[in-house]
Amino acid sequence: MMRRGPGLVGMAARTAVVAGTATAVSGRVARRQQRKYAGQDADYAEQVAGGASQGAAASEPPPPPAEDPFEQIEKLSKLHESGALTDEEFAAAKAKILGT
Repeated sequence: MMRRGPGLVGMAARTAVVAGTATAVSGRVARRQQRKYAGQDADYAEQVAGGASQGAAASEPPPPPAEDPFEQIEKLSKLHESGALTDEEFAAAKAKILGT
C-alpha cells in the first residue's frame, strides 16, 4: 500500500504547530492591548480626578456680561428727562458708571 499524505501523526503535529502559533500571537496582541488601555484608563482617571476639584467652579453659571456704559447713561438720561431722577441723582449715577 502506498502513502499519499503525511498521515495521521503528521497531520496532528502540523495542527498543533498552527494552534500553538496562533495562541502565542493572540496572547501577544492581548498583552499589548491591555498595556495600551491601562494607560488610557490612567489618563482618564487623572482627568476625572482633576475635573472633580474644578467641577464646583465649572457648574456655577458665569456672571452676566457687564452692560455697556453708554447704554446705561442713555437710560439714566431718559429717566432724568422724564423727571424720575433729579439733577443730583443723575450726576451721581453717571459719575458712578464712568468711575469718576
